[in-house]
Amino acid sequence: MGRLETNDWIVLNDIIFMIYSTKNTEDMQHLFLDRIRTVISYDAADFCLADSDTEGRLSRAVTVGIKDDTPIKYDELDYNRDIRCSGRSMVYRSSDTVPDERRINTPYYDKVYRANDLHYSLQMMIGYEGRFLGVITLYRKKASGDFDYYDIFSLDVLKDHISFSISKRLSADNASEVFDVDNFVMRYELTKREAEVLSHIIKRQDNVSISKELVISINTLKKHERNIYRKCGVGSRMQLFKLLSKG
Repeated sequence: MGRLETNDWIVLNDIIFMIYSTKNTEDMQHLFLDRIRTVISYDAADFCLADSDTEGRLSRAVTVGIKDDTPIKYDELDYNRDIRCSGRSMVYRSSDTVPDERRINTPYYDKVYRANDLHYSLQMMIGYEGRFLGVITLYRKKASGDFDYYDIFSLDVLKDHISFSISKRLSADNASEVFDVDNFVMRYELTKREAEVLSHIIKRQDNVSISKELVISINTLKKHERNIYRKCGVGSRMQLFKLLSKG
């Protein structure tokens, strides 16, 4: 694509409207991948949301042209995982983050790209207010050529809308969770610091955001989390939420 045509802008505006107006999140994920293809050509794609139970992990994948579980199954091998820690929205090509000669020799490339006859990718990291929310990846075969500036620009136009929408959807999903935190703190004899950590956990904040707000290291935060889990007899955030919801 040499430049964005009038029809491309019409499609992008239509996608923005769809992002906000589609009530079901999974439907929105499917529609996004379907409609962005009219502006940015791709051979495969996935749209994954962050796992609410495990920081930095992915879940709820919607895919096109690749196996449904591929992005999640090999997520820990992804050479771009560190970019998520910023909690910022950004658009970039994998070929710009890792040199090809190194990228093609990684386990992630072998299991995701090579296994699906893919080579290039364009990613939108989804973040809002320091919180990682998910990632969209568009793939191309080597014969299709790498994504260009206009592809990057088109996806960049949409990133803030996607980030805001996903953030509000997750907040709405959690709005029905009414936790009696004070009673919970007393019942499980949590310390003042553990109670502060708990108050941030129930807001679904990631560890990076919590550590910054409480001015403590990630390791110290994890110690407080482990103490909370031990006292409550749970092993994960999801189990903690379930326990909280019971009152």
